[in-house]
Amino acid sequence: MLKNKTVAFLGAGNMAEAMISGLIQNEKIPTKQIIVTNKSNQDRLNLIKYKYGVRTVPIKELPYEEIDYFILAMKPKGAEKTLSEIKDRLTSNQVVTSVLAGISTSYMEERLNAGQEVIRVMPNTSSMIQESATAMSLGTHTKEQNAEAVKELLACMGKVYVIDEDQMDVFTGIAGSGPAYFYYLMEQMENIGKVNGMDNKTARKIAAQTVYGAAKMIMEKEETPAELIDNIVSPNGTTAAGLEALKKNNGGEAITEAVTHAAKRSKEISKELDNVLVPS
Repeated sequence: MLKNKTVAFLGAGNMAEAMISGLIQNEKIPTKQIIVTNKSNQDRLNLIKYKYGVRTVPIKELPYEEIDYFILAMKPKGAEKTLSEIKDRLTSNQVVTSVLAGISTSYMEERLNAGQEVIRVMPNTSSMIQESATAMSLGTHTKEQNAEAVKELLACMGKVYVIDEDQMDVFTGIAGSGPAYFYYLMEQMENIGKVNGMDNKTARKIAAQTVYGAAKMIMEKEETPAELIDNIVSPNGTTAAGLEALKKNNGGEAITEAVTHAAKRSKEISKELDNVLVPS
């Protein structure tokens, strides 16, 4: 389905690079059919072109007639201007996809031509290694064929979950921001290993393998997290002592608060952007 499709990334930051890397590794879209642009950072475009062999062009030179899928990957505050700039150059069969926190399908639909197909997407940076947890929500006018094509595109970078848009903020809190929570956890494990005489790299690899193994257990087994915990814990054992310390220090509440605050911020960004008037 993607063999003859062309994708344009409007923005060349970390998320765009992570997605480009996943697409290149998967080899479903030829590099010549991946176009990257940004507002003004030519050095960044040069780096992306050098690393991945994709086409890079100034935004004013985008070959609109070639592009099937536009991916908004700039900072959210730049979405308003970009949508205004591309609006009159789009055709009805092109799809605009946002990977920006807070940019809803309705936000895009209100700023583009009537009937324009839009999709909201939230990947995470694990797309760099084709292990992203990615959510997508469809706009009012999005055709099934294009939805399936975008899903196939996103599957090049990991697992894809089609969700209702009112679940997107909490998904952002769990999966969009989630890798950072696990990196923070592993950083703490690495630090305590170092304090106890273990070298950094060894402690880091042990922590990473532990998190990876636990995640794989969840993905491949039928047990719930609670059941898997019960499989490990023995009365008065080491795991019981560790879990007691987590509970005593509000470890569960900390995780809940992290997800809640990230989801809240995603919702706030949506409201802030919705309050911006379309230029006349």
